[in-house]
Amino acid sequence: MAPDPKENGSGVERMEHDEQPARNKAAQKDSKDSKKKKDEKKEEELSEEDAALKEQLELYVERVNDSNPGVQKMALESMRQEIRTATSSMTSVPKPLKFLRPHYRTLKGYFETMQSDELKRLLADIISVLALTMSEENERESLHYRLLGTVGDIGSWGHEYVRNLAGEIGVEFQERQGQEKPVDDLMDLVKQIVPFHVKHNAEPEAVDLLMEVESLELLIGHIDEAYQIYRKFGKYPDAMRVALRMDNLQYVKSIFKDCTDFLEKQQLCYILARQGVLLDLDEGSLASEDQKETLQEIMSSSKLSEGYLTLARDLDVMEPKVPEDIYKAHLVDGRASAGASVDSARQNLAATLVNGLVNAGFGQDKLMTGPNVESSTGSNASSWLFRNKEHGKASAAASLGLIFLWDVDGGLPQVDKYLYSNDNHVIGGALLAVGIVNCGVRNECDPAYALLYESVNKEDTIIRIGAIMGLGLAYAGSQKEMVLELLTPIVTDPKVSIDVAGFAAVSLGLIYVGSCSEEVAQSILHALMERSENELGEPMARFLCHGLGLLYLGKQDDVDATMEVAKTLNPKISQYLQVTLDACAYAGTGNVLKVQRLLGLCADHLDKGEAHQAPAVLGIALVAMAEELGLDMAIRSLEHLLQYGEQNIRRAVPLALGILSVSNPKIAVMDTLSRLSHDSDAEVAMAATMSLGLIGAGTNNARIAGMLRNLSSYYYKDPSLLFCVRIAQGLVHLGKGLLTLNPYHSDRFLLSNVALAGLMTFLVGCLDMKSVILGKYHYVLYYLVLAMQPRMLITLDQDLKPLSVPVRVGQAVDVVGQAGRPKTITGFQTHTTPVLLAAGDRAELATEKYLPLSSVLEGFVILKPNPEYQHDHLSS
Repeated sequence: MAPDPKENGSGVERMEHDEQPARNKAAQKDSKDSKKKKDEKKEEELSEEDAALKEQLELYVERVNDSNPGVQKMALESMRQEIRTATSSMTSVPKPLKFLRPHYRTLKGYFETMQSDELKRLLADIISVLALTMSEENERESLHYRLLGTVGDIGSWGHEYVRNLAGEIGVEFQERQGQEKPVDDLMDLVKQIVPFHVKHNAEPEAVDLLMEVESLELLIGHIDEAYQIYRKFGKYPDAMRVALRMDNLQYVKSIFKDCTDFLEKQQLCYILARQGVLLDLDEGSLASEDQKETLQEIMSSSKLSEGYLTLARDLDVMEPKVPEDIYKAHLVDGRASAGASVDSARQNLAATLVNGLVNAGFGQDKLMTGPNVESSTGSNASSWLFRNKEHGKASAAASLGLIFLWDVDGGLPQVDKYLYSNDNHVIGGALLAVGIVNCGVRNECDPAYALLYESVNKEDTIIRIGAIMGLGLAYAGSQKEMVLELLTPIVTDPKVSIDVAGFAAVSLGLIYVGSCSEEVAQSILHALMERSENELGEPMARFLCHGLGLLYLGKQDDVDATMEVAKTLNPKISQYLQVTLDACAYAGTGNVLKVQRLLGLCADHLDKGEAHQAPAVLGIALVAMAEELGLDMAIRSLEHLLQYGEQNIRRAVPLALGILSVSNPKIAVMDTLSRLSHDSDAEVAMAATMSLGLIGAGTNNARIAGMLRNLSSYYYKDPSLLFCVRIAQGLVHLGKGLLTLNPYHSDRFLLSNVALAGLMTFLVGCLDMKSVILGKYHYVLYYLVLAMQPRMLITLDQDLKPLSVPVRVGQAVDVVGQAGRPKTITGFQTHTTPVLLAAGDRAELATEKYLPLSSVLEGFVILKPNPEYQHDHLSS
């Protein structure tokens, strides 16, 4: 520890300045004299009131040492009262503390000689507060005397005292941990300080303290308070969002029950539909059968397609587009267009997928549904379908599901005719299309299960995979037991091919996402134990691991038991499974320790062909995507991995960058990916190209579109890379620019587990681009459907009919902790609803005529007339 200048400063000076002793002494004497004069002057300057207070406090100090315990107690009580009631600004020391400072050591001496325990505790409180300004550094006297003092209300001594105490507790805790001493008394204090901080808007300080004493779980009880406050004041939509953030279904149900206003109940249903939560309404809380039907319809997202098409008509983008409109080959130099004229199966497959992505949800296109005069059959669909080879036909038929996305009534009749085809690939694709049409939409008739369940156990692999994937997409997040009973035998049967088992595991993972279902976990672990080492080495075996990981998505510590089992598995897959479980369990949590652990795994130099570093890189992105600061730091860490990492790590980095800013084209990320898309390693270039599509998904971003056009010219002779470029182009123009893949919504407050699971499944497929996306499993691309949502704001009147009102749309500003009512958006423009919202945009009403029922203007928002609105006749 550094020597205290107060104690031996003069001695040090003498040693250093031996040559000038006389001048030094004279200077010291002058400074002492001037200090004495200043003190005398200060005493003279004290006001009568302050002088009286000073005398009074000095009298109390004398009386503390009185022989009569009654007098002592009265003196201590009076002194406590004076200190507690002293008002002061945060920058100056309260007057009682100032006047008691000279008596600090005296009071400490009295404490040692005092007989009565009760009086000792009272005096310890006072000394503890005085130590705030008098204690020597690293002595922690404030904490020492606090522990000897009375048990009770710490907060009454003031905010500054509590903050100082929290700091000392952190240091003391670390010291005791090192010496293996008990810390129970410190934890009792922590339990008093945390509620005080939370109550006084100092949540970051509460979190800091709990992290220092390694007890972050104590915060959970206080988060409930936000929910309770919203509920108390009848802010049900806000309370619902907090309940969904806490992932507490019990709270969700009780809010829904408590809300009596039918209009507000409908708004709650729109919030639940966006998060993919379906409640049972048979609890007698509704007035009529009609009301129940309306709420059920909203909650099951049946109206999503209708709202999306309303937006499309308003923006005048209903006209179907063909792949050539996206490729814009005429803008590229000659060599690319020459290569594109060849009718290759791979390019046709790319065109099919692009066509599906661009026209997603519009219910019409020119390749699969539009009439074509030249065709002898009168329909172009079958002729285009058969311009694809084998498994390409499956993706072509499935793209029909994408075109009719969310439109169950309109889409199923169109898909149905392909279910009776003679070609197994077409049937497999049609079964997948059934799942895609039903994705995110719940229907009373349950058509998806009825159409798919028989095909799950057919002999043909492509039909089985189509049906299994279809079930996974249709029932993602629903925890439907009938599907569990259907798919579990497929996962556990060692005779089933590894790819079918892998898809079945992913479908179960999607249906039970974030549920920690023991039954599903055991069946997947059983499958991993039964399989041979050769089978576990195949790319599709990783889907078994991924399916298991999805069960624990965002559940943190709940994964521990499964993690222990994973350590006992075949070394071929064990490490990969552990990393996958860790990445999934902490996805979206921002846990810094997990990011460090995953970065540590990436630093290892491996000799054998181990594959666990790639999911570790993805894991860094998944954990860090929770908030903006962590996201930026993760992007910097990934830059380091690019420079120093092994080849298998470099191949995963572009995908990690893609998920970090999905549907949010940041310039820095865009430039990095553009650089990597010309990398000498083809796998890195493919991953970077796909990620360019992901970060621009649904944005129509002109800069990315230009980059991809240039890449199509650059790679015109490389069919694999050109295929990736085409898919990326389709993603950028997803839904003609009306859709997003971002799993976060409600002002980045809520994370949709189902959307994140869909993105992750696609990325796991991209980790082995040649075997999966460029092989015969390109339909893994359709898992992205789970993340597709319209990036819109539609305002509705009380009859749920679209209502056009002016809104301001601008860049969101973080106003947490700012005083007053600061502006929440900047650089806004005023539009009339329905409007598109880009990543990071926020909307607010530009009229006082209506009041929104939701504080976050996203998706469907119901407006009610403002009863206090005065129509200004001058403005009309």
